[in-house]
Amino acid sequence: MAKRSILNDPGGRAEAAAGSPTTSRTLIERAYEHLRGDIIEGRLAPGEKLRVEHLKERYGVSAGTLREAITRLASDALVSAQGQRGFRVAPIALEELEDLTRLRVQLETEALRQSMRNGGPDWRTAVDEAFEALSAEEPIQPERRPLWEALNLRFHEALLSGHDSQWTLRVLRLLSRHSERYRSYAMALPGSRRDVHAEHEEITRYALAGQEARAALALEAHIRATPDLLIQALREGRVVLPQHAAEAGG
Repeated sequence: MAKRSILNDPGGRAEAAAGSPTTSRTLIERAYEHLRGDIIEGRLAPGEKLRVEHLKERYGVSAGTLREAITRLASDALVSAQGQRGFRVAPIALEELEDLTRLRVQLETEALRQSMRNGGPDWRTAVDEAFEALSAEEPIQPERRPLWEALNLRFHEALLSGHDSQWTLRVLRLLSRHSERYRSYAMALPGSRRDVHAEHEEITRYALAGQEARAALALEAHIRATPDLLIQALREGRVVLPQHAAEAGG
């Protein structure tokens, strides 16, 4: 696979030349985003060992920068540490998706209710603007999915922005971003007729109208749609969640 140099600098020489903390943070952030994208899209397979010496060439950064990015991914639960044996891409499993879904439904629907009760004009404006921006990218075009994912995250966070528990919002952000791996497989299912825009429109309409129960039910149905589609596809043999074989001896 071709190397993905972050600064169009084949050997990462710009990294060595730019020693400022700001530049280092930028390089780590870019490496993190590229690695994360490759994990989400399956270019780095579940269970695959992350060999720093190989990957630093692929991404055009130093080993130190790459390790910092991988450590951030471990905090996101997208990478698992193996003691002294390095890191692997976290595995994926239907049971995990079901667990993520249960947690999101419990936390996110209650957070939406609280947000609707506490949110004022600024909250309403944020929800409306986030919905309009997301709508401009729907129906989803495969080549623009990363932009859609960013706008989708913004929309869900706007819905909950009236909630006053920062810990709840942090946990939900982690759950939502982790669910993105599974969403990428669901979106690739052939023959899917899911109207995601209509789901977002329904949630927005009920939320802005102050219809708390209906908004919560619409959000729950929206959250459950991805696992429901994947479970059905797995039962029908239309998709197989990839698993990378563990390497002998670690």
